[in-house]
Order: sequence, then C-alpha cells, then structure tokens
Amino acid sequence: MAPRRTRATERDRSRRVLSQNFLADPAAIARVVRSARPDPDGLVLEVGAGRGQLTRPLAAASGRLVAYEVDPAAAAELAAVCAALPHVRHRQADFLTAEPPGEPFAVAGNIPWSLTSAVVRWCLAAPGLRAATLLTQLEYARRRSGDYGRWTRLTVLTWPEFSWRLAGRVPRTAFRPVPRVDAGILRIDRRPEPLLSRAALPAYREMVELGFGGAGGSLAASLRRRYPSARLSAALRATRLASETPVGYVWPEQWLVLFRLLHAR
Repeated sequence: MAPRRTRATERDRSRRVLSQNFLADPAAIARVVRSARPDPDGLVLEVGAGRGQLTRPLAAASGRLVAYEVDPAAAAELAAVCAALPHVRHRQADFLTAEPPGEPFAVAGNIPWSLTSAVVRWCLAAPGLRAATLLTQLEYARRRSGDYGRWTRLTVLTWPEFSWRLAGRVPRTAFRPVPRVDAGILRIDRRPEPLLSRAALPAYREMVELGFGGAGGSLAASLRRRYPSARLSAALRATRLASETPVGYVWPEQWLVLFRLLHAR
C-alpha cells in the first residue's frame, strides 16, 4: 500500500513560501552570536528574527537592536519578546525595503535562504554597514568565502572593500523544521580602509568583470582582449599564475597584484 500523504497545513505552506527554518539549538544560537561579535554600544539590525531565538542573546550583547520579521504569525511572538527587552525595536516589515541607518551598524540573522543573494546585495550597498553575520546554506557560505579553493565573481569584485569568511557550520538538525542541508555562518566585514584607492576601484571592477567574462576558459584568455600580451604575460609570471589558470582559481590577493601591475604608470 502506498504511504499516506499528509496534507500540508496553512502554516506549513507559509513556512515554505517564507523559507522559514527556525534556529532551535542553544549551542548553535550561541555560536552565531559569538561570530557576530556585537558592539556593546552599537546598532544591530536582525534579519528574519522569527520568534526571537537570536533576538534575546543579540540584544544582550549589543547597544541597540532592530528586529525585522515579515511573517505576521511569527511577528506577533517576536513583538512580545521585544517588548520585554530594553533598547530593542520590532519591525513587522520586509528587511529588503528598509532604508539603511545613517550611522555605523551591523547586520545579523538567520536569513530566509531563498533571499540570501538579495540580503547580501542590500548589505554590500549600505554605506554604514560595518559587518554582516548571516546564517546561510552551507554551500553558499563556502562558495563566497573561497572555502572550496575557488572564488566567485562577487567575492573578487568586493574584495578591496570587504573580507569574506566562513565563520562556522551549523548542522541542519539545529533547525525546526529540519531543512535538507546544513548551514554556514558567513561573515562579511567592511575593511577600515580599502585595499585600493577609491579612484582605482572602478578600473579594478572593470578588470574583474572582463576576467570573469569567460573567453577561452582562462583568466589570461579573457584579459588578453584588453591588455597587451607581453605585459599580461609578465604580470602573470610575477603573480605566479600559469596562463591556463581558470578564473575561479585565482586568489583575490592575486587579482590585486595583477591589477597593480597592469595599471602601473
């Protein structure tokens, strides 16, 4: 006899639409808060606050906290949690529509995994962001942080201004309901000073976009479309890069050296 199929409830469907997997394990919650390292005098925005599992410990470690949760069912419980916490404000709103604060701030949260890219873009575009500690799918955190030994276009593009790091792993059993994959704690930090001058950043980004353009299957083949062959070959030798190296295997630090050599006056 075929197994009986259970009918999904309205709440189950809502969780699926909103990508809700609430963090339930106390040890995992503590690990995320340690990775966030909130400023005891600073402002923290919490994304996807849910029922307040992370809100309480984040609030205890930070100066001020604004907790965002778009789901009305979860937000009702969150509002009760926030009402009992000093220096905490609750926002039943879509975090992605929020205006970034006009002061330095950090972002932390167990974000909806279906909105990971959008949340990361919001963080990178916010002028006052100092750090973001985001609980994402493990694969995403590993790819963005170079943990596979390969580097993505976004990581390389933003490397002069931001560092990317896999700060820890959280097993899928730490969530309710249990998702299909483990999670990673992705830490993004704005550098106190960019590794290149602000005037040089547009040219650096153009070079990175060209390099990831896919011509010929290697970084050298892509860059030869714009840079003289002899100069590029010399820069590759100085950077210890073989001409056939695929673009994803080029370290961010090597991109910086290449840029300085190719754009030296």
